[in-house]
Amino acid sequence: MATYDTLGATYARTRRPDPRIAAQIHAALGGVTDVINVGAGTGSYEPPETVLAVEPSHVMLAQRPSGSAPAVRAVAERLPLCDGAADAVMAVLTVHHWTDLAAGIRELRRVARRRIVILTWDQRIFRERFWLVRDYLPDAAAFDDTRAVPTEQLADLLGGARREPVLVPHDCTDGFAAAYWRRPTAYLDPQVRAGISLLAQTGEAVIAPGLDRLADDVTTGRWHIRHADLLGVEAIDVGYRLLVTDV
Repeated sequence: MATYDTLGATYARTRRPDPRIAAQIHAALGGVTDVINVGAGTGSYEPPETVLAVEPSHVMLAQRPSGSAPAVRAVAERLPLCDGAADAVMAVLTVHHWTDLAAGIRELRRVARRRIVILTWDQRIFRERFWLVRDYLPDAAAFDDTRAVPTEQLADLLGGARREPVLVPHDCTDGFAAAYWRRPTAYLDPQVRAGISLLAQTGEAVIAPGLDRLADDVTTGRWHIRHADLLGVEAIDVGYRLLVTDV
């Protein structure tokens, strides 16, 4: 069963694409004529040029909005597509879920005629800079250590790639792990956590003590004192990266 058959039930409500991140992804794709979105989920960040979405979870596919590109249920490691099927292939926050990373990247390279764009994160930077996992949820950080893909490894598999930092706005509309870095109370909401695989897969019992400490720090004002330097910041770099390569 696909991971998001169990985790993705509320995804369309909490994971709405952020327009600033979308603009960066679309700029990285360049002037392509057609795009295939692999690990597409509910369709976040798909540009108008998208001709096909590939997603293994029927729960996620069912949440794709009306008018989205056609979608097929399949995995990255075995794309049901011919060689050079599209100008570009994109993969957004998905490679850490693949069972065979090398096979998945080979498939992206096989299917793309011109360009591959992958959004992922650098775990070393994420661990160091993101206060939630560093100060409150070290067990969640340890879980991410087991699944995060080093950007150097991805770049090597792609045959070389440029890496662009993706800054997270303070009012980010896409509720991924670090989206609420300036809104700590959001992490106390079970529905928000359900849309963040890092927290949902670590498990409520494991993260509960850290969340209790966070709740107390927010209530007493300790969090705001400790992170006063963040309160006037518009966007931060916590390790999210776009990898872009021409094939």
